[in-house]
Amino acid sequence: MSDSPQWFDEEAGPVVRPYALIRGRTRPSGDAFDLVATVRALAEAPAGELGPEQQLILRAARSPISVADLAVELDLPVGVVRVLLGDMRDQGLISVSSPSAGGTRPNERILKEVINGLRAL
Repeated sequence: MSDSPQWFDEEAGPVVRPYALIRGRTRPSGDAFDLVATVRALAEAPAGELGPEQQLILRAARSPISVADLAVELDLPVGVVRVLLGDMRDQGLISVSSPSAGGTRPNERILKEVINGLRAL
């Protein structure tokens, strides 16, 4: 046995750290994405131009899916998924809509009643 850490496992193969996928970037280009923002595929990617993670995003986003659900689907940290989504949005492959952009905010009185009801449980 050597003293160096083992970077692979025989069943899984070599391990690539998630942030290597996004070249060490920690923020998406443009606006950040909410966890509940809805992602929708706009176009099919030309073969060979996207990595496997981006292809998976396009497949999963054929029907609307949240950013959080995409992170679970891809088994990647949300920060990595956000950067990948920013790149794909810049390429015109996806659209991302924030829930706060489409609707009104909940009434403060209703939220207080919900909190009080939960406390009563």
